[in-house]
Amino acid sequence: MQPGLTGISETMLWTLHNRASEAARPDGCLRDPMCLHIYRALHYDYERHFGHADGSHGVRSQLFDEHLRIFLAAHPRAAIVNLGEGLETQRYRIDAPEALWISVDVPEALAIRERFIQPDARHLHVRASALDTAAWFGAVPPGRPCFITAQGLFMYFSEEEMARFARALAQRFPGAILMFDYISRSLSRRTLSKHGWMKTPYYRTPPMPWGVNRDELEPLFSRWLGQPVRVHNVTFVFPRGPLHWLIPMSEHYLPWLANHFPGVCWLQLPQEGPSGQESVST
Repeated sequence: MQPGLTGISETMLWTLHNRASEAARPDGCLRDPMCLHIYRALHYDYERHFGHADGSHGVRSQLFDEHLRIFLAAHPRAAIVNLGEGLETQRYRIDAPEALWISVDVPEALAIRERFIQPDARHLHVRASALDTAAWFGAVPPGRPCFITAQGLFMYFSEEEMARFARALAQRFPGAILMFDYISRSLSRRTLSKHGWMKTPYYRTPPMPWGVNRDELEPLFSRWLGQPVRVHNVTFVFPRGPLHWLIPMSEHYLPWLANHFPGVCWLQLPQEGPSGQESVST
C-alpha cells in the first residue's frame, strides 16, 4: 500500500519509522503490535528518506503514554484530544474504556489512518487542521476533564499562530492539560535556511517556523495567557546508548546547554481562561 503523502503529512511516516524500531526490539521502550502492522503494510522506503531508525519518537510516545496514564487514573472519563495524530497508535497501548478519544488531523492524514484505524463511538476522527478550532472544539463534550496532546505538530506553526491557538485553548478548555514537544530556535532556523534540514540526501524536512528554547516557554505562555503559567519539563531519557546518560546529566549539570535541546513539556491551562490579548514577540 503506497501512502502517497507529501509535506508536513509525510512526517508521520518518519515518526512511524522510529516508533516501529522500538516496538520491534525485545528491549524496546514500546509494546505496540498495531504500529508494527501499519509500518510493515505501507510500501515506503523509510531508510532512504529518514535514515537509520533511532529511538527518539518511541521515547516521545512513551513519555506521553506515562503522563496520560497518570491523568486517566484520576479522570477515567476524560476527553483525550490528539492533535495532528497521524499514525500514532496510543489508543492501543492504553486501557481507557471510559475515555473519549478525539483525533484531529488534516484529511490526507486521516485518509491514511483510516486504512488501518477506524473511528467509532469512543474514538472520533475530525478532519481539520488543529488551527481550525471551529471545526473541532465542538467535538469535545463540555464538562469532561481534558488532556490535549500534540506530538510533532506545534513546530510547524508560526509563533503568532501558536499565541492565538494557546489563547483559544485556554478560553475553551480552562484547566485542561496540554502536553507537546518542541524544537529549539537554532533547529528552527536550520529548517528555514536556504538549504533547509536535509535529514538524508533524499529528504528535506518541512520548514518548522516555531522554535523555542526551554527557558523561554514559561514566560512565553504566561505572556500569551496574561497570567503566570507553570511549564513542566519532561526529561527525554533514551532506553539505551550514550544519550541514556548524556541527556539527564546535561539537564542536571549543564542546564544552559539543555535549554537548547528539543524537548517535551506539559502545562495546565488556567482555570479562568486567558485574561488578556498580549502581543507576540519573535
